[in-house]
Amino acid sequence: MKTPRLSLSRKSLVYPIRTTIAAVLALLVARTLGFREIYWAPISAVIVVQSDFGSSLLMSWHRLAGTALGVSVGALFAEFLGRSALVFGCGVLGVGVLSAVLRLDRPANRFAAIAFTIVLLVPYAKPPWVVALHRFIEVSAGILAGLVLTAVWPEPRTKNA
Repeated sequence: MKTPRLSLSRKSLVYPIRTTIAAVLALLVARTLGFREIYWAPISAVIVVQSDFGSSLLMSWHRLAGTALGVSVGALFAEFLGRSALVFGCGVLGVGVLSAVLRLDRPANRFAAIAFTIVLLVPYAKPPWVVALHRFIEVSAGILAGLVLTAVWPEPRTKNA
């Protein structure tokens, strides 16, 4: 049985370098905007950076649509229904049902559930609507950084592609 050899090539470094640049760019944008939870921007950038712009655009749509849905429902539930386990469960199910009704794909539903969970369960001193807006803007900054980087620096095509 052959053991795979460890190796490092220039080509294998392209994706990590592109992802790093997008994440750092997103972090700097989030800091410039003055948000406290700046980590959402680089997380989003890492999620949306793909090998080609079309794939990045699709992932960005999933992330943006899911986040918008999740933070909106999370703010509504936190404001009017509270933060109990029952409310949480109903909310996760609710964003899943809304995702299906709106014909959003599963990735968007996952992002909606994550955003809902953060807005509903993480205690903040600010009102839920402010938290929701901040999450959306932070995520959007990361998405934009990832898209810009993918558009400006596409991953080189492989010989098999």
